[in-house]
Amino acid sequence: MNISFNNRDPVYLQVVRYFKEQIANGALEAGQDIPSRRELAAMLKINPNTAQKAYKEMEDQNLIHTERNFPSRITTDTNILNSVREELLTEAVDSFLTSVKHINVPLDELLNLIKNKYHSS
Repeated sequence: MNISFNNRDPVYLQVVRYFKEQIANGALEAGQDIPSRRELAAMLKINPNTAQKAYKEMEDQNLIHTERNFPSRITTDTNILNSVREELLTEAVDSFLTSVKHINVPLDELLNLIKNKYHSS
């Protein structure tokens, strides 16, 4: 696991976002076991309470399920899994639009720039 933490957002939310990105790009699959809270804390060098808070948040969002003495697993609910990608894309587009709207770039010009940058990267 390779997460670069920023100073803006709470660490537990950055961990949740990391898991969502891994689900969206297929690195984590439906039903896949994930590290225990302690293992995650050790791997990321974060406080175990922070790892616990991240897992609680993911459980609240139904991204993972934990049953008694079994490892936590990524959900198998395809609706939730599909919504993760859409959520991440929407957040990225909203952030982009917020920063670009002040420049008053015509939409056609903006779309062409995006296409060119997307294909060149």
